[in-house]
Amino acid sequence: MDISAILLAAGSGSRFGGEKLLHPLPDGVAIGAHAARNLIAAGLEVVAVVKPGDFPLADMFEQEGCHAVVCPHAARGMGASLAHGVAQRRNADGWLIALADMPSIKSATIAAVVRELEAGRDLVAPVYKGQRGHPVGFGKRFAAQLLALDGDAGARDIIAAHKDELMLIECDDPGILQDVDRRADIDR
Repeated sequence: MDISAILLAAGSGSRFGGEKLLHPLPDGVAIGAHAARNLIAAGLEVVAVVKPGDFPLADMFEQEGCHAVVCPHAARGMGASLAHGVAQRRNADGWLIALADMPSIKSATIAAVVRELEAGRDLVAPVYKGQRGHPVGFGKRFAAQLLALDGDAGARDIIAAHKDELMLIECDDPGILQDVDRRADIDR
């Protein structure tokens, strides 16, 4: 099956103070690069969605092996960016939606979500100690709903409307819950 990863990287990073995804972690590798590497290590083709004019970030993702695309409507919110990313791979059998400010998700966790999509599940997410995290996998059945997204809610409403169908995968990966919103989050 053709499962594509959509790496959402078009936010402003205002709470961080800007340039969040290019900021290095203690190992010297940028936050966004870590997120991309984890997806690629899981064997996925990655579409990284960036905002207009963010050439340094687009270049970094291209160097990491992603296909960087500019979402002209990124300012409208995560939903618009997600729909734009899915549109780039609209013929895929499914999509793994990942956030570029979550650099600590294990590639094994990502691969486990992908395996469930390949096995025919339509909606899959990892869980750590009872909390649902990221990334979330969507089967082809959700293509029209994903392509119609706009605004800042992302796919939250789709997940809520189909919560009875959501397959949760228990994992030993606190990274599925850890995003970097502020500089202090790096020290966690």
